Amino acid sequence: MGVLLSGRGSNFLALQQAISRGDLSAEIAVVVSNRDDASGLDAARRLGLPAVAVPKIGGASRHDHEQQVLAVLEDASVDWICLAGYMRLLSAEFVARFPRRIVNIHPSLLPSFPGLRVHEQVIEHGSRVSGCTVHLVDAGLDSGPIVRQTPVAVASDDDADSLAARVLAAEHDTYWRAMRDLTTRHWVLRGRRLCFLDGEPEGWPGA
Repeated sequence: MGVLLSGRGSNFLALQQAISRGDLSAEIAVVVSNRDDASGLDAARRLGLPAVAVPKIGGASRHDHEQQVLAVLEDASVDWICLAGYMRLLSAEFVARFPRRIVNIHPSLLPSFPGLRVHEQVIEHGSRVSGCTVHLVDAGLDSGPIVRQTPVAVASDDDADSLAARVLAAEHDTYWRAMRDLTTRHWVLRGRRLCFLDGEPEGWPGA
């Protein structure tokens, strides 16, 4: 797997911990960031993992920058790409190079509250349930087929920070489970729906 991140990459660390525990049969081949000061790169290096910064410099086009990122990923022979707080929207051309093999985690129950300021929006709208969603990436904004979701209750005294902390804890437990399902189970896409052919995922309410 390759990981793309822009900051501390706590979900990357959660994936690596699941691999180390034996819960996820995978290997992180490279960690790539669009920011050379991303603390997630330092964390990867401390773990002995290849870590590469590919910043978008000056007037470089989006296409040129993505080609540089793709070159790093392809040199590492990755077959899955996990986004872990990667703050750039991927182009359709990029996604087409790894069809159905790019995965993201978003801190809401999609399709509700895509994009940024998620927790603030949840509080402002008075939602009683939030959560996180792992989904396949397409060329849209948080719009790809949903793989796995975990609900998180919103308390009456929650603010954006307290809700974010609980959702992040759910993310850390959800991402590796979704990747395990994607890499070990039989699934197909039926329209926008990702369907597992061998029963619902472990922990699914109806399973």
